Amino acid sequence: MSTHEALRLHCKTLRLPTMLSALADTMSLAEREGWSYDQLLLTLFEQELEGRRQRRIERHLKQSQLPPDKTLAQFDLQRLPHRLQQLLPKLCEGGFVDRAENVLFFGLPGTGKSHAAAAVGYELVQLGYRVLFIPTFRLVGRLLRAKRDYELERELRRLDRFQVVILDDIGYVQQSQEEMEVLFTFLAERYERRSVIITSNLVFSEWDRIFKNPLTTAAAIDRVVHHSTIIEFGKEMTSMRAEVAAQRQRQLQTTAKQRAG
Repeated sequence: MSTHEALRLHCKTLRLPTMLSALADTMSLAEREGWSYDQLLLTLFEQELEGRRQRRIERHLKQSQLPPDKTLAQFDLQRLPHRLQQLLPKLCEGGFVDRAENVLFFGLPGTGKSHAAAAVGYELVQLGYRVLFIPTFRLVGRLLRAKRDYELERELRRLDRFQVVILDDIGYVQQSQEEMEVLFTFLAERYERRSVIITSNLVFSEWDRIFKNPLTTAAAIDRVVHHSTIIEFGKEMTSMRAEVAAQRQRQLQTTAKQRAG
């Protein structure tokens, strides 16, 4: 067995597929340019590491269930106000994920909030974060089935593997009390530990249509608003500060306490 054949065999044994495919060309290049042994080894290992990174991204992108045509490159940033043109790329850097913060996109159907959320998710996957994009009604159904099978805790642990969960169209979830309870459990479980990105066509004052109970509504808003970036997509495409949302949340809490009393 020649030295080259032995190297190829060792690459297969050690499961170094990128190094195996690049071995012949890289060694030829090293010979032509007079590389040192250190430089040759460094190049081969860097190629293998990059190959593994790309395969990991491809695997995570598939697991994310992100829509394939909703990327930042396909989003028309020019139609946004200047502040949002700067904010969306900033969110794509992932700092809010490291801080376990949330992002909320509000707006009427067709204003671009779901595209923006998916685009941020896509860029985060490219950086190595694990992301799940899921319609809220589908997540609720998944959690409810797990609860009925006494597997809710295990399902929450599965979801916890994702550093970011994108809940699309939370406003369309207006079902039973039991379904809303599992949604609240999910949000409470991730509070200050993992990030959520939420899109909604309902403003906070209408979230009692989702969570039914005013106390639950106030508690849910408290968990998603705290440490959050809130963006409103409307006719003027303006952004809304978290302080405004927090003020509305406090009003809901006051109302809930009055009703409870």
